[in-house]
Amino acid sequence: RLALLAPPDAPLALEAYFETVSIGPLTGKLVLSIAATPADLESMQAKATKTDHLETGIRQFALNDADRQRAERLPLAAVVFIPSAGLDEAIILQRFGAPAERIRQGETLEHFLYPDKGLDLVLDSKGKEVLQYVAPADFARLRAPLGK
Repeated sequence: RLALLAPPDAPLALEAYFETVSIGPLTGKLVLSIAATPADLESMQAKATKTDHLETGIRQFALNDADRQRAERLPLAAVVFIPSAGLDEAIILQRFGAPAERIRQGETLEHFLYPDKGLDLVLDSKGKEVLQYVAPADFARLRAPLGK
């Protein structure tokens, strides 16, 4: 599903969501963040064909046909993969090696940061792990919100 999202306290975002994908031996959910200017996003929002209000408080806008075709030609800004199978520290270190940095966030989250791969792998002791990919040159976008 390709949609424009309007979170309550964040800027508009253009995303493609895949409920189930297989990547090698792994299956999971995939979210592709699409790079678009704020002006393009506002234009798409104004011309949307339908608006839904999600339980999370996010408003989701369906793109018109012309904007959908345009969005499909835009570059990706980030890729997020949420594997169905749970990962643990041993699997992460075996598969990806030692991270450049590890940052704990709250009681349940730990970020394994691999700037050379453009990867922030989030290990969640009470939920699903998340693999966030960006171009390595853009890694500061993933690192900046983590502070320190």
